[in-house]
Amino acid sequence: MHRIQKFISQRNRLAALALILPALALGACSKQEAAESEKGRPVLVAAVHYTSQSPERSFVGTIRPRIETDMGFRVPGKVAKRLVEVGQVVDVGQPLATLDEVDLKLQAEQAEAEFRAATGVLAQATAAEGRARELRAKGWSTEAQLDQVKAAGDEARARLNRAERSVELTKNSLSYANLVADTRGVVTATLVEPGQVVASGQTAVRVARSAEKEAVVAIPETLVGFAKTGEASVTLWSEPGKKYMAKLREIAPAADPATRTYLAKFSLPGADDAVSLGMTATLTLADPATERVARLPLSALFSQGGGPSLYVADSKTGDVVLKPVTVKAYETADVLVTSGVEEGANVVVLGVQKLDPAQKVRVVSSLSF
Repeated sequence: MHRIQKFISQRNRLAALALILPALALGACSKQEAAESEKGRPVLVAAVHYTSQSPERSFVGTIRPRIETDMGFRVPGKVAKRLVEVGQVVDVGQPLATLDEVDLKLQAEQAEAEFRAATGVLAQATAAEGRARELRAKGWSTEAQLDQVKAAGDEARARLNRAERSVELTKNSLSYANLVADTRGVVTATLVEPGQVVASGQTAVRVARSAEKEAVVAIPETLVGFAKTGEASVTLWSEPGKKYMAKLREIAPAADPATRTYLAKFSLPGADDAVSLGMTATLTLADPATERVARLPLSALFSQGGGPSLYVADSKTGDVVLKPVTVKAYETADVLVTSGVEEGANVVVLGVQKLDPAQKVRVVSSLSF
């Protein structure tokens, strides 16, 4: 009898425990759901970014000077000194190289001596011409003798004129022995060394003007028209975050026979000291006439008969706002939006049909499993 009563009491305790455990489990689930509700419902978002509807085209190019001058001596001679090195910045009037001036000075002295001799001959001819005129006036000389004296005087004056020009030329030649820069720029090549004998006009130093820089790229023939009408900008590989506006200055009239591309030169009016010659750059061409649109997934679109809308989530406050938008076009998996949401706004892209504007959300930028 005692065993029977003990068995009944154990059975009653088990039955009570079976009733209590589900209640405790339901209470725990309710607390977990409440905690999750306080944190906010997680929603997947995508940032709005407006770009041109027509795709941009990018090309790799090189920064080059617009004008690169091969500078040489205007007279032949032997190089005495080279005063610059490759990469050196030179200013207007700065000496680049000099020639040996010994022969040029001798030529200048010879011209001076010829000038003095011509001056003496002219003085003698002028005196003889005066005496001939006086004798002819008194009848003691013939007209032929007077003409002969006049011719000698004309020849003496011409000789003096030639001597004057020769002096000027030799002075200029002596000044040409110093090769100076005629513009501010950077030395890109030195092609002579001291002791070398150079000819007149032979390239001695190559100087690139630093005031005007341009980006040189190769354009395929299918995009030549786009290069002429598109809006160009340049970014440097060394500073990808900085953009420089570019303008097409020149495009080759014929394609390169090997690559079948056209060499295009874009001027950079806003180039600063950060743009150095020889740098690698990226040239981007965009269509200025095309409309700017934001490409978003079709799943982000919400409509209840009042037109297309998007849910914009605030990552700080957890609020969601339904905003009507203007749709440009529908594609297979995307929608093109032209207005209604701001640049950089977080748009909910999944589960928009289950959202409630009064509900708090938690912004999630990517799915995780």
